[in-house]
Amino acid sequence: MTAGPSHSDPGGAPLPHRIVLNARHMPSYAYDHRSPIWWGTLGFAAAEGMGFALAIGAYFYLVFINGNWPLSAPPPDLLWSSLFTLVMLASLWPNHMAKRDGEREDLARSRRDLVIMSLIGLALVGLRVLELGFLHVRWDQNAYGSILWFLLGLHTLHLVTDLGDTIVLAVLMFTRHGHGKRFSDIGDNAFYWYFVIASWLPIYLLIYWFPRWW
Repeated sequence: MTAGPSHSDPGGAPLPHRIVLNARHMPSYAYDHRSPIWWGTLGFAAAEGMGFALAIGAYFYLVFINGNWPLSAPPPDLLWSSLFTLVMLASLWPNHMAKRDGEREDLARSRRDLVIMSLIGLALVGLRVLELGFLHVRWDQNAYGSILWFLLGLHTLHLVTDLGDTIVLAVLMFTRHGHGKRFSDIGDNAFYWYFVIASWLPIYLLIYWFPRWW
């Protein structure tokens, strides 16, 4: 890096630039909070978290203005949603392994971890499809059905988004692009998966257990 334009001496000869910082040997990528992408992911998670909070607020608003909850339907079945939740919690360990092996730039283990996380994501999408079949209410039946499907749809969107990113990263790690910054991307992907898990837990309690307690 240089400071300011070059100037000429009184004799007319240009003076050399003054070097402020030589960035030649600085790394082109980093991990966790040292990476700009990590901060972007954090900001995205914060914005999306507010979206979840607003949707949950709308759910409680409908509960208190209706009194009788849920409306004209029994609470959703627990089987598939509980299996979904257990698989999500079990994914914490392979997700942690993916983040750790990515930071170690261990190519073989990173490939393994990403394949495992891709398979877990596909299994979760399958469980979500089964889960939707046992809600006992259509999305257009009443306000209860609408908010129920909206919450599940919102979370499914984030689930599919992270799954797509994981599959793309897994494919890239088996090509000539599987080096350098791609290892940092694995860490950012794992960080976002933590958000997908954390956002699901309150929704699970709200949809499946709150109507049974209310």
